[in-house]
Amino acid sequence: MQFSSTEKWLARKILHRTGNPPFKLVLGRDAGEPPAKNCTGSSPTVVISDRKTLAKLALDPEIAFGDAYSDGRVEVHGNLVDFLEQLMLSMQSGGKPGLYSRMSSWWLDRVHDNTTRGSRNNIHRHYDLNVDFYKLWLDKRMVYTCAYFPTASATLEHAQVAKMDHICRKVRLQPGDKVVEAGCGWGALALHMAKHYGVTVKAFNISHEQISFGREQAKREGLDHQVEFMEDDYRNISGRHDVFMSVGMLEHVGLDHYDEMGRSIHRTIGDWGRGLLHFIGRNQPHPFSPWIRKRIFPGAYAPALSQVGRLFEPWNFSVLDVENLRMHYAKTLEHWLSRFEGSVDCVSQMFGPEFVRAWRLYLAGSIAAFRTGSLQLFQVAFAGANCKQIPWTRAHLYETQRQAAKEHNKEQKWMHATP
Repeated sequence: MQFSSTEKWLARKILHRTGNPPFKLVLGRDAGEPPAKNCTGSSPTVVISDRKTLAKLALDPEIAFGDAYSDGRVEVHGNLVDFLEQLMLSMQSGGKPGLYSRMSSWWLDRVHDNTTRGSRNNIHRHYDLNVDFYKLWLDKRMVYTCAYFPTASATLEHAQVAKMDHICRKVRLQPGDKVVEAGCGWGALALHMAKHYGVTVKAFNISHEQISFGREQAKREGLDHQVEFMEDDYRNISGRHDVFMSVGMLEHVGLDHYDEMGRSIHRTIGDWGRGLLHFIGRNQPHPFSPWIRKRIFPGAYAPALSQVGRLFEPWNFSVLDVENLRMHYAKTLEHWLSRFEGSVDCVSQMFGPEFVRAWRLYLAGSIAAFRTGSLQLFQVAFAGANCKQIPWTRAHLYETQRQAAKEHNKEQKWMHATP
């Protein structure tokens, strides 16, 4: 059965607003037998269940696609990550969001504004889902940010530890340093800094589930005298510290609140301290995915480096080092998606099949975004104007890393040689 004239017009609208990607659009009645789930080498086929879904896709392609894929009204026949990569590249080169899409994005910004109260609601919707859910697919330390792979064969567990050491070296942690961490997740970095670098840490977070988990881990590891987990907003950070750390939290601040973030940093480290921001960003200012903001990360925004300057310039902070780990995040997400797919039965029992499809789309879409350069992962090290611990070279970042890589390679060779 062929598309009717109305359906053809709607299909052309969809393709125009997504940059005319090389996809085949099919209504459910014409779908036929799907190819293998991960087939490659052919153009993906997008199966749309009915005309009503087709109309919604024409009106607002991104949000409508995410919702329809999640509840099964849209299926992708072919490799999902490859499909999303092609879609993103097409939208980068020629996609034109309509008025309705722009209005939806504007409305989401207003509804999910990261005020003190709004931030708590936004964070609760994502991070307080269920600790057991995240345990299914994160590493054993529960690190939910980009890993750092010093070698291609590094495991996710090894890469997450390498990431934590990498950023600790960037801020030149010294025994006795007082560190404040804004947005501490389940506490892995705070505990790692205390255990391996001899520092004391105040770790702030507004996710009750994460703070409770971090406190339990600190007691279990005998580090509760060094690490204090504070269930509080970054805007309430006080007291003088040597180092300010923020890994994976800036995305939840929002542009309208960068002055508050900058004020908190300066109140914490003054003109003498140093710090690091690790965050998802962009090459140019652009709104975050509206579907992700609506269904996965309410209130999220990935800034361009030019926008991050608002945190530093009013306080005369010096930027010392900028590194982009974009492809490391793509690899991290590949590990997460693989583990997630291996646990879908458990996830479905927890939250249902629609949740499974939504999170599959979120993880697969994130892989595609980092592979195509739609998203970047920046690490920015900075210091107060009077900081005395500014390194002469970058040698301190890689000497220990090279030694660790040698030891890892020796271990791998020994393991393969052992019968």
